[in-house]
Amino acid sequence: MLIVLLACFGTCIAQNTATKTEKTPKAEKNTVKKTKAPQIHFDALEHDYGTIFEEDNGTCEFSFKNTGKEPLVLQNVYSSCGCTVPSWPKEPIMPGKSSAITVKYNTSRIGKINKMITVISNAENTPRVELFIKGEVKPKASASFPEKENNPLQVQPKH
Repeated sequence: MLIVLLACFGTCIAQNTATKTEKTPKAEKNTVKKTKAPQIHFDALEHDYGTIFEEDNGTCEFSFKNTGKEPLVLQNVYSSCGCTVPSWPKEPIMPGKSSAITVKYNTSRIGKINKMITVISNAENTPRVELFIKGEVKPKASASFPEKENNPLQVQPKH
């Protein structure tokens, strides 16, 4: 009985070792991936306006390149808020070519800027990319007009 148990145990170990040996080459083959699919690479994923003033130009660009072997198509680009309007190329971006997504922020809104723009494409590496804009919009009055009491040019009324 002991001999039968040892024979069964030995067979199980041999099969388990053979199974592990067979799986290893397949796993190595799967890690090497040759593709012709489009690839998208952005120069930067964030734009910082810093401090800007009310009614200043709130436009910025996010440059990108198709580093793949097939045409890149931006299927949709949308923002997290109606105050941020993206525009993007509708035609395919050929391999090796660059383009840009233009984002216009409505600078009539005073306060902190922290918005996200989502890019959906046929890129194999990142079909969904999140771009960010940040900064702060200050009231125009504080940029253009000094305080009344500190202004030596202000004419004082006569009594």
